[in-house]
Amino acid sequence: MRKHFLLFFILITSHLFSQENYPLIAKDAEAQKQWVDSVYNTMSIQQRIGQLFMAAVYSSKDKAHTDIIKDEIRKNHIGGVIFSKGGPYREAKLTNEYQDLSRVPLLIAMDAEWGLAMRLDSTYAFPWNMTLGAIQDNKLVEEAGKRIGEQCKRLGVLMNFAPDVDINTNPKNPIIGNRSFGENKYNVAEKAIAFMNGMQGAGILGNAKHFPGHGDTDQDSHKTLPTVPFSRARIDSVELYPFEKIFNAGIASVMVAHLNVPSLEKKEGVPSSLSHRIVTEMLQDSLGYNGLVFTDALNMKGAANYDEPGDIDLAAFLAGNDVLLISEDITKAVSKIESAYATGVISDERLERSVKKILMAKYLVGLNHYKPINTKNLHSDLNKIQDDVLYAKLMENAITVVKNKQDLVPVRNLQDKKIAYVPFGDDNHEAFIKALQKYTQVDEIPVKDSTVYAVNTALQPYNTVIVGLHRSNESPWKPYEFTDNEKKWLQEIAQNHKVILDVFVKPYALLDIPDFSNIETVIVSYQNSDIAQEKSAEIIFGAIGAKGKLPVTANAIFPTGTGINTPAISRLQYGLPESVGMSSEKLKKVDSLARVAISGGMTPGSHILIARYGKVIYDKTFGLHAYGTDAKVQENDLYDLASLTKVLATLPNIIKLVDEGKLSLNATLGQMLPELKGSNKENLKLLNVLSHYARLKPWLPFYLETLDKSHHPSSKYYRKEPEGDFNVKVANHLYIRRDIEDSMFVEIKNTDLLPTKHYVYSDFAFYFMKRYLEQYYHKQLEDLVQDDFYKSLGANYTTFNPLDKFKKGDIVPAEIDDYYRYQVVQGTVHDMGAAMMGGVGGHAGLFSIPNDIAKIMQMYMNKGYYGGIQYFKPATFDKFNTCYFCKEDVRRGVGFDKPQLSGGGPTCGCVSMDSFGHSGFTGTYTWADPDSGILYVFLSNRTFPTAENNKLVNKGIRTKIQQYIYDAIMD
Repeated sequence: MRKHFLLFFILITSHLFSQENYPLIAKDAEAQKQWVDSVYNTMSIQQRIGQLFMAAVYSSKDKAHTDIIKDEIRKNHIGGVIFSKGGPYREAKLTNEYQDLSRVPLLIAMDAEWGLAMRLDSTYAFPWNMTLGAIQDNKLVEEAGKRIGEQCKRLGVLMNFAPDVDINTNPKNPIIGNRSFGENKYNVAEKAIAFMNGMQGAGILGNAKHFPGHGDTDQDSHKTLPTVPFSRARIDSVELYPFEKIFNAGIASVMVAHLNVPSLEKKEGVPSSLSHRIVTEMLQDSLGYNGLVFTDALNMKGAANYDEPGDIDLAAFLAGNDVLLISEDITKAVSKIESAYATGVISDERLERSVKKILMAKYLVGLNHYKPINTKNLHSDLNKIQDDVLYAKLMENAITVVKNKQDLVPVRNLQDKKIAYVPFGDDNHEAFIKALQKYTQVDEIPVKDSTVYAVNTALQPYNTVIVGLHRSNESPWKPYEFTDNEKKWLQEIAQNHKVILDVFVKPYALLDIPDFSNIETVIVSYQNSDIAQEKSAEIIFGAIGAKGKLPVTANAIFPTGTGINTPAISRLQYGLPESVGMSSEKLKKVDSLARVAISGGMTPGSHILIARYGKVIYDKTFGLHAYGTDAKVQENDLYDLASLTKVLATLPNIIKLVDEGKLSLNATLGQMLPELKGSNKENLKLLNVLSHYARLKPWLPFYLETLDKSHHPSSKYYRKEPEGDFNVKVANHLYIRRDIEDSMFVEIKNTDLLPTKHYVYSDFAFYFMKRYLEQYYHKQLEDLVQDDFYKSLGANYTTFNPLDKFKKGDIVPAEIDDYYRYQVVQGTVHDMGAAMMGGVGGHAGLFSIPNDIAKIMQMYMNKGYYGGIQYFKPATFDKFNTCYFCKEDVRRGVGFDKPQLSGGGPTCGCVSMDSFGHSGFTGTYTWADPDSGILYVFLSNRTFPTAENNKLVNKGIRTKIQQYIYDAIMD
């Protein structure tokens, strides 16, 4: 035997954990051998026997329980501990205490198949194996295994009883199910090896379980002894396949299940874990496996029912197992094994083989240089932002579209859709509905306690219905089925509507649905976590494409391997800064500066959005609607955008006309607006006008001419209520004459041009553009931009005159006006000229939220493409995003603002010259930079209570925040 061990050490000396059939050999094999021999040679027989045992401890239990392990260490010299339920700090403390007591460092283990959260509170839960089984890129599964390994190591856990390599061919399996990578042996083997490579690459011992295969049973070995009735040929072909592959790949250990397998063990009722034929002759001799061999927990009924405590342990060791897991009575077991050794039933060689394998494993994980666990920052180390980033990446690659009739997903042409969401199940669905509503209007229709008639009635106005099945995500064993009522509702809904069915449970839920003929789209999202819900919404609306394939058969028409790849159509994604190479920590400076602006009296509140590469990674509200109130700024509160109207409402339609060849940048205002012929504006070119390089004056205070001697609205122009021609609403109880817009146009027409040609920012350009567009299309600007852009973009919170659609309390006030309207301006436009035109100006009047603005700006960043629609050609957009007069010291693009050419200006100076954006008088700002992928939206009401408050502008808050954004880029 000693000769065998020398060969065992000397023959294989390369990389850690990578040795085919010799997984316990370290890279420094000779040093490993010396340490193992030195420790072994100083041990008594009792100490050697103690190494065979791994005891269970619950850090959640009281001191009396946890102190039992101290007795086992002192008295029985146990070799390891498997932690179960509890918390990380308590476990770390106990680990340090136990290691201090043990002469030979303990091998600390856990069942952490989907991470430490399988057993511990306050730790991270990664997706279950069945979810990972749907992923087509095995490198991602390896990443999951690596991160789980890193977390285990940080907590002092050096062995993880994972991965589960059972092939779950039985949907009714009560104990495996989601713990399996699936029913396809090739996929299971590939995923298990990838997971192992990641985890063992982090320095953690892996474990393949449950040998020889627990996947095709309908009983739980915790409660009884399940029978595997298959032939040896079937077991060799199916159940053993992933075990053989992962053995050859270098898994450090294997766990033998408690199963009755008549084709492998002829003696009736002998659990596989106690069978010499299975553990030694088959596993080690026939398959040649030389890693650590563990029993499954010996207190499980599948083993415990076979014999008395102690006798079971002896039988397990005699069967060929190295480690006896969770003995019912370690003291009795040690005594039984010691007696067997004394009487020659157990030889020196047999004991030496197992104990030295255990010591080799301990060396592999660094216990030859044991260090206590440092508990500083333990919680944050076990719950990193990168974990959420990885989880999101795993889910977006796992979610599987199994049916997609007429390519309903991704949902396109939002202008034609009226969408309802119907939640099934008994678990939370808030993340899903919230994510859906980021893309367009989606109305939730509750069905709990409803009748079929009531559900059908409520859904009558809708042409598309999303149905989600939400069940508990707490563990893989929670119920996952539809209720009988839900099955009835689903079929009724599908009779009259296009349906997208999305199940946030394992695929087996679809087995209960008898008829999918009327259901257009079926999606399996696997789990009901918030991230799974968010990513599923992104797939439905085409922010990302679906890539997953079913790891198991979900229905006769959805066999394993089913999966329809859907395209991404460039709608916004949502995620964390780190997912796009930015630092969450550095972006905290944005929070700080936003709060400084509020506390410094610069603005009562604000809403800031940041995106990169088409993914929103920061979306936060700050402060109040007004100082001294309790109205906090909410996510969907609308702000008066002021001059952002120019680039978000008027300019898109101008670009579209140029793109269609119906308008040229060289067109003159006289050609566009014949009423300007004969005026000094007739020959001004569109290019110059939109570049603010046409000698136009900045603006005119039209409203002053409509005030009486007391500086109040004159009855010549206004009425308090709509009356005859006085029917254009300016503000609450203030209506102006219908012909005032024509009078304003004439006044602009007759203004002198500036004496010299130089850069002067002018609102007049967009007064002209509004008039031109409305005359060209015979349609009002507010309707034009809604029909051509906002509806299809899903910009449902972007509108002129928001009081027609939204509650006043959902609109942030702009000013306490004491010079014209004499009231709080809230829900009507702040700009006086736009107000006099009924709230709709080409230069001002638009209200919106950052998420909608981001959609429009992202469409620009994509050079006209968004949501599957090419609104205009990239080359056309480039014409407008060009600084034609930079040499004349005019920084502007065509309609867009551009970075300053020198000195101070509209940006932080850190953006590229390809970037573009605009700012607004009320304290609004948006900027997009194609080079860095950064999109930034800042909304505030710095004009409240008075527009004379210029602190926000003077302090450069918006551009300082922009600098912080660029400072947060890590790549």
